Amino acid sequence: MDSERPKPPGSDEDAELTRVRHDPRFDDETRQTARAVVPLGAGVRAAQPSPAARQIARQRVLIVILFLVVLALVAALVWALQTKYGATPVTPITQPPPTVEPTATPTHSPSPSPSPSTSPTLEASPGVSPSISPGVSPSPNASPAASPPPQVTPSAAGGSPSDSNTQLLIPVAGVRAEQLSDTYTQSRSEGRVHNAIDIMAAKGTPVVAAADGTIVRLFQSDKGGITLYVRGTDERTIYYYAHLDRYAEGIAENKFVRRGDVIAYVGDTGNAGAGNFHLHFEISLTADPKRVWGGAPVNPYPLLTGRR
Repeated sequence: MDSERPKPPGSDEDAELTRVRHDPRFDDETRQTARAVVPLGAGVRAAQPSPAARQIARQRVLIVILFLVVLALVAALVWALQTKYGATPVTPITQPPPTVEPTATPTHSPSPSPSPSTSPTLEASPGVSPSISPGVSPSPNASPAASPPPQVTPSAAGGSPSDSNTQLLIPVAGVRAEQLSDTYTQSRSEGRVHNAIDIMAAKGTPVVAAADGTIVRLFQSDKGGITLYVRGTDERTIYYYAHLDRYAEGIAENKFVRRGDVIAYVGDTGNAGAGNFHLHFEISLTADPKRVWGGAPVNPYPLLTGRR
């Protein structure tokens, strides 16, 4: 015997309300009240979702759960990587400041001095600046003779410094006037005239300033070796010291020195020859105080010995 299919809840009430709404035998107020009543069956049916809706809801829940699981896994992976491979902060090492070593005072190379072809001609009138024949210039880098030079007669064509330094001091400590030799007119290589005197002395003997003046140039050349230029107080007399072993302590360009101050030491630098220790001492008169070479040469021998 077939079982009778159960009616859904509220079906009888729904049918009765539908009949009342449309039955003309009921007055209008009753039909309106029936229309306002929500069918019980409709409410029950609305409260029970369909299987498709339930399936969609389950899928949405699963998606949310999967998203949360994936997010948690990613966060755990990031944390693990940072823990294992994260950069460890390094404390920077402070470098000590660089040590700056003092640099030597740069020297300037003068233009090569042309070799004179003839001896200079100076005017003999007192108080008048000596004139120089065209094409004549001194040779501050002249090399000394290998052996002590013979005594020669002082040159008659020589000027004299016009300042208060006429009585010069012998520029090598311990050397007397009678030990000097006049090598002013001796010949040198390449047809040059010496135009200076060589004062022989042991290596390291102090070289002193022959007169007051200002050191205007410190220079090292091929011929003169370590050299030093002093301009006299008259602003026209140039004293040239060559073949030095080294400068005295504190010597620098633009330094004023007094007569007798130690300025350097005797050596054999340049073309003096190894072991031929001596001072090459030269005097010249210049018309331009800024030019330390190329002036009219003056024989230092009579000025140092008092012999005219």
